[in-house]
Amino acid sequence: MNKIPNDLVATFSIVGRDPETGELGIAVQSKFLGVGAVVPWAEAGVGAVATQSMANTTYGPEGLQLLKEGKSAQEAMDILVEKDPDKAMRQAGIVDANGGVATFTGDGCYDWAGGKTGENYAAQGNILVSEETASAMANGFEEKADEPLAEKLLHALKEGQKAGGDSRGMQSAALFIVKEKGGYAGLNDRMVDLRVDDHKTPINELERIYRLHQLYFTRPEAEDILDIDAKKREKLVRRFTQLGYLHDATDVTDETFYKALRSYIHSENFEEREQEQGKIDYKLYQFILMEQ
Repeated sequence: MNKIPNDLVATFSIVGRDPETGELGIAVQSKFLGVGAVVPWAEAGVGAVATQSMANTTYGPEGLQLLKEGKSAQEAMDILVEKDPDKAMRQAGIVDANGGVATFTGDGCYDWAGGKTGENYAAQGNILVSEETASAMANGFEEKADEPLAEKLLHALKEGQKAGGDSRGMQSAALFIVKEKGGYAGLNDRMVDLRVDDHKTPINELERIYRLHQLYFTRPEAEDILDIDAKKREKLVRRFTQLGYLHDATDVTDETFYKALRSYIHSENFEEREQEQGKIDYKLYQFILMEQ
């Protein structure tokens, strides 16, 4: 039996595109330390690339450059593979900005290895328990057709794990999504760039920090803005006293209460959810009360 190399990026991943928003991204999990530093590559308006197995990281930047030059996902894949002397051990997936997709699995990859493609996505994996992992990822992506790209990719990853995943187990996971001006303050395209480098259940942890990302970096919907009535104020006063933003819960004026609320919001980096005096975002309110 052939020994599996220690540096093999044995993993399962899915690259995808949202035709409504133009978002492009990758979700990946592996029994490999820090898989997010190796597998996912993407650029807004261009495409997304996942490179794995005996990962050739040049597939990332070179693949994106080929897409910029007007090549389709399949054309870019063919060029990358053709010039690679170790293509038998490579695995990759590409989605382009037009929704074209390609997946490649070299005939030297360790079983089970292969991929599935569909509209706006390509799913692939190697050293998997079975083909069911790739099929489950594909089905998972399609099941969330009306959800944001991040939800589709995360769901696909979870379904792939449920179907067996990497036969060696779990260690790291990543979610990388790009969109024009989608990054922090609109200054770059890194809409979501989250990594779990070493964890017993990396996909669950990835989903947890993604939910936090949405809380910290998205703005509330109009229907989520609440009045701070007497009951809510009482609960917030009690919580802010526990957290040290208020010193005495028995004698709190409007000035000291709203100073405490502002201090909490700015100290905890919730500026995107800050509201005018007398209002509070529901998700922030819930988080404050539940924070331990």
